[in-house]
Amino acid sequence: MTSKIKPAKGSPYARILGVGGYRPTRVVPNEEILKHIDSSDEWIRSRSGIATRHWAGPEETVAAMSVEAGGKAIADAGITPDQIGAVIVSTVSHFKQTPAIATEIAHRLGTGKPAAFDISAGCAGFGYGLTLAKGLIVEGSAEYVLVLGVERLSDLTDLTDRATAFLFGDGAGAVVVGPAKEPGIGPTVWGSEGDKSNTIMQTESWEVFKDAQDRNEVRYPAITQEGQAVFRWAVYEMAKVAQQALDQAGVRAEDLDVFIPHQANMRIIDSMIKTLKLPEHVTVARDVESTGNTSAASIPLAMERLLATGQAKSGDTALVIGFGAGLVYAATVVTLP
Repeated sequence: MTSKIKPAKGSPYARILGVGGYRPTRVVPNEEILKHIDSSDEWIRSRSGIATRHWAGPEETVAAMSVEAGGKAIADAGITPDQIGAVIVSTVSHFKQTPAIATEIAHRLGTGKPAAFDISAGCAGFGYGLTLAKGLIVEGSAEYVLVLGVERLSDLTDLTDRATAFLFGDGAGAVVVGPAKEPGIGPTVWGSEGDKSNTIMQTESWEVFKDAQDRNEVRYPAITQEGQAVFRWAVYEMAKVAQQALDQAGVRAEDLDVFIPHQANMRIIDSMIKTLKLPEHVTVARDVESTGNTSAASIPLAMERLLATGQAKSGDTALVIGFGAGLVYAATVVTLP
């Protein structure tokens, strides 16, 4: 039987056309973290590479930071907000179950009536969103897609947890993905290992507040992790995933200009560089030192800083990989805007 459905008329390829970022104004040095845990600046730097992070103030909400970053990305792409056909927001720190924060962001940006939805894929969220955006453009459901990674992880940080108190930061990063005449986003290597989901997790379900007789006695949920287990997984398994992304894109390590891994830990980044045997000419994002781990926002924020500072340039070939809670991961090769 012949199908009666017409074929999609999308673009043959997609690429990143613009990037934007927002970092909260408050900068928090390690010294402030040390007021709550028994540690030292030297220990934090040696274990994570983090010196400072940004924490959002009351007015710097998930939506507000996203509007700032998204507006910059749209302007950088050289299009108008009403040309955006879909808004994808990756976040784990928007605390309303419904509606999706993407709808508010889309409205505040003046995008008209685009498709708008949230995804929850932790630190791999940007890669997931980028892959969905590419699919929408190639399929023909949207011409331009705004992909946002945004977090207020300071709201989910236990300042007394010596293993995680120093890790997390806040911020928003965004890209506009649009049609292209040649491949600008390679095949995505992504997946999950749910048997390891308890290595990074929220300490308590929000249901504890529903069931509590006295809410003052309930410990506020926070993010916790088994540091060594996560480190080993990231170092040994994610380097394999990154190599698979290179192979599927037909790109060799020596062909790369830029490497933008999830900004979780400087030691993980250094180990991946060594395992992948990246040449010295490859620029490596090290935004974690001043921004901390911003989960879904970390890759677009790092991308934006590399381009803004001239460490990377338009047209460069970059390997990006995100990995985190779930455990989930996503890696691909992209052409920088």
